[in-house]
Amino acid sequence: MKRPNIIVYFSDQQRWDTLGCYGQPLSVSPNLDRLAKDGVKFENAFTCQPVCGPARSCLQSGKYATQVNCHRNALALPQDIKTLADYFHESGYQTAYVGKWHLASNRSSYTAPFDEENYETRAIPPERRGGYRDYWMAADVLEATSHGYDGYVFDREGKKCEFIGYRADSINNYAIHYLHQYDGEKPFFLFISQIEPHHQNDHGRFEAPDGVREKFTDYELPADIPVDKGDWKEHYPDYLGQCHSLDENVGRLVDTLKARGLWENTILFYTSDHGCHFCTRNSEYKRSCHEASIHIPLLAVGGPFQGGRTITELVSLIDLPVTLLDCAGIKKPEDFQGNSLKPLADGTSKGWEDCVFIQISESEVGRAIRTDQWKYAVAADADGWSCPGADVYYEQYLFDLEHDPAERCNLAGDPACEPARRVLREKLLLCMERAGEKRPEIRPFREE
Repeated sequence: MKRPNIIVYFSDQQRWDTLGCYGQPLSVSPNLDRLAKDGVKFENAFTCQPVCGPARSCLQSGKYATQVNCHRNALALPQDIKTLADYFHESGYQTAYVGKWHLASNRSSYTAPFDEENYETRAIPPERRGGYRDYWMAADVLEATSHGYDGYVFDREGKKCEFIGYRADSINNYAIHYLHQYDGEKPFFLFISQIEPHHQNDHGRFEAPDGVREKFTDYELPADIPVDKGDWKEHYPDYLGQCHSLDENVGRLVDTLKARGLWENTILFYTSDHGCHFCTRNSEYKRSCHEASIHIPLLAVGGPFQGGRTITELVSLIDLPVTLLDCAGIKKPEDFQGNSLKPLADGTSKGWEDCVFIQISESEVGRAIRTDQWKYAVAADADGWSCPGADVYYEQYLFDLEHDPAERCNLAGDPACEPARRVLREKLLLCMERAGEKRPEIRPFREE
């Protein structure tokens, strides 16, 4: 049997509820909604690390960010580990990468931009590309090399390639170029990493394509965003416009796959690294345990992912690397975390995990679990930039998601909830140990 081509289409900072299939009332995502009707939608998908670089390290390594020393941004993926792309290459796949990488540079702090190992605006050498060998069109930190309508990436030989037109279109066009020059001799694994709808750091705003923001001014504010906090009033229409641009580009990519006769033997996954709370939970856009930060879209279509099914089990971004390998018939490596999503899709799953585990860095040293009913989070008295973990944590948040889905009422200090906290505390400790962390002490909630 011919092995399938596999594509990951990866957005940056995209909330799950920006897609119509997750309840978005505006016409933001007609192409992705059609794919959801043909494939499988994971209703409860969550990141394992709501920060750009760490989330990407989990995907490319199959391990939690702390296990590969990538707990924060500006830490390079280790060169002595066997990556997702390495396994695909060894199994006879072509490996191709397009877009934002965010795993090549080592930088000691935000005030040290000229460290010797900083490739944020330079061509990434082959040994720092995580095993992608056959096609490469990427920049380490795409928001540092581009804006909405200008910028560049580097090709396989390290040559700078300037954008023409809107950034998301340009990145997508490189993926389409790969498909047009693909010779069909081997199956391919293609990873497309867009930066939209991430805000533009140096401009301090979200940058939708020209004329698109106006289409989304009549929006419904998500219930979990407080009306009196954050910067959503200024930015939300642009944010939705960026999401719409991604949807159009997914549509163009699928059209190319069909025109090239590749669609019927391709499995496509669409997901994101984390969500966005528009400065309502802390001073920036993610890096928190809240649903707005951790709840992500996850769609799959092709192969076993068919029939318009909706999967309600809790799944994690850490499950995706194993799933990708499983789709290619590659056995799960012993050191990979997570579980393949294929059994959920085909109905053969037994005893699926009842919680997902999240590591949080930079804004804090935090850990959290999310169950069907509860969100339980702890944080340490430690610097989130320099410390990957801690020996002592304090209970920080407890949300009853069944009765408080917008996470407005923190029950971490409520004596009546101590039995629930006791159970959740032990679940969290087991998750931390499974992720290779030393079992810490967790102390009771402290009033601020």
